[in-house]
Amino acid sequence: MSRERTLSGEAPSPEEETDTEIIGRVLGGDVNAFEGLVNRYRSRVFGIVMKHVPADGTEDVAQETFLEAYRSLGSFSGRSSFGQWLSRIATRCCYHFWRERRGSPTVSVSSLSDNAEEWMDRVLSAGSQESFLKEAAKQEAAEVLTHALEKLSAADRMVLALVHLDGYSVQETADLLGWSTVSVKVRAHRSRRKLRKIIGDLLQERGG
Repeated sequence: MSRERTLSGEAPSPEEETDTEIIGRVLGGDVNAFEGLVNRYRSRVFGIVMKHVPADGTEDVAQETFLEAYRSLGSFSGRSSFGQWLSRIATRCCYHFWRERRGSPTVSVSSLSDNAEEWMDRVLSAGSQESFLKEAAKQEAAEVLTHALEKLSAADRMVLALVHLDGYSVQETADLLGWSTVSVKVRAHRSRRKLRKIIGDLLQERGG
C-alpha cells in the first residue's frame, strides 16, 4: 500500500514508513522526520532507562539517548535493526549517567525492613546463578539493591544489572556496552562477588 500511494504522488504517513526510509529523510535534510523515530521507539528507550536509572534521571537520560542517536545517525550501518542500535545507545547513556553521578546511597541501613534482612541472608546463600536471579527478582530485593548498587562503580553496576539481574548473556552485554566479551566476563564475576560482600557488610552493620 505504501508504495502504491507513493507512486500516485501521495506521501506515505509516518506510520507506513520504514525506519530506513525515515533515516534517509533525516540524513537528506528533513530533520523534523526524526520525530517519527522518537515516537516509534519512545517506549523501548524508556523501558531500558527506567530499569537502570532512578526516576529523577529517567527523562534526561532518555532525552540524551535520542540526542545521541540523532548526532550519530550517519554512522548507522543497518547491520542490525535501528531498534537494536538504539538500545545500545540507551544502555551506554545509562552507564554514563552512573559514571557522572556516583554518590552516597539514598537508603540508610537502619531503614531496611526485616524482610530485606531476611532476603540478604537468602541471597548470600544462593549458590547458583539461577537461584541468585530468583532472589533478585523478589520485591524485598529492591530496597537492598538500591543501597548496594550505589556502592559499586558504574562499570560493575551496569554489568551486574545486565548479566545477573536482567539475564543478558555475556555476548549480549558486551554488544550493548561496546566492550569485549572478556571484559564483561571478568566484570560479571567481580561485580557479583562485590555485591555479596556489600550485602554481607550491610548485615553486619545492621546487626551490630
